[in-house]
Amino acid sequence: MKYFWMIALAAVLLSCKGRESRAQQTDGLYGAAVQPKSNPTEQQAKAKVVRLYEIPGRLIDRPEQILHRRGYTTSYNQQTKTPNWVAWHLTDAHTRGRIQRHQEVFAEDEDIARGQRATDSDYYNSRYDRGHMCPAGDNKWDQLAMTQSFLFTNICPQNHGLNKYEWNDLEMLCRDWARKYGAIDIVCGPLFTAGGGQKTIGRNKVWVPDAFFKVVLCRKGKPKAIGFVYRNEGKKQAMADAVRTVDEIERMTNIDFFPALDDETETRIEATSDLDAW
Repeated sequence: MKYFWMIALAAVLLSCKGRESRAQQTDGLYGAAVQPKSNPTEQQAKAKVVRLYEIPGRLIDRPEQILHRRGYTTSYNQQTKTPNWVAWHLTDAHTRGRIQRHQEVFAEDEDIARGQRATDSDYYNSRYDRGHMCPAGDNKWDQLAMTQSFLFTNICPQNHGLNKYEWNDLEMLCRDWARKYGAIDIVCGPLFTAGGGQKTIGRNKVWVPDAFFKVVLCRKGKPKAIGFVYRNEGKKQAMADAVRTVDEIERMTNIDFFPALDDETETRIEATSDLDAW
């Protein structure tokens, strides 16, 4: 009986060794032995961090619903029925697309509940344009991007003269900068005067901005940033007079722009604005 158990034990050991040998051969078919699995925390630490430099810090002093679109991200305010801000990364390639806006129509954003969103009828006879924040001209690179640029979560009531001239000039200048530097980061949106007496349009009471801001970041070479503020009116406004530092616009809006930058760079570039340096 003793010899029987010894023989049985030897057979088991040989079987295990054979399985180990076959496993090693199988591993060899794929070029390497199987490695132990990494800890999930380790994998996350090794993962490449993608920073969206154009996205401002989260808002805590007003309603905010973040909506990610093909060509931009918007922070929507259900109270004002306008975006708090709209941000996008504009590349050289995005400025050279072939998609045209001719067939596009302004549309309600169905990600917003009825009664909390602007509609086309709100703008009828309002004497205000449906003013793009992220312009159609920056979305010619993709059909979906172009269509989504006409959602009312990307639109504000804008004076026709401003929309046609100064604001359009600034949009074209930003496209020139994107071609010059390869890419820039942009955030823009409405400014409202604190206090009562807010002007609105339409049945949904869409707030009419008193002004508009735009901040632009270039990360190529030595990073730089610049800001602009235009009053929401038809009177001629010189671009040089509209220039502001990003710090100034942060104080006006209570929005933290470009928080993905390291602190030293953010502090340096947001304190100055030099249109000639662009």
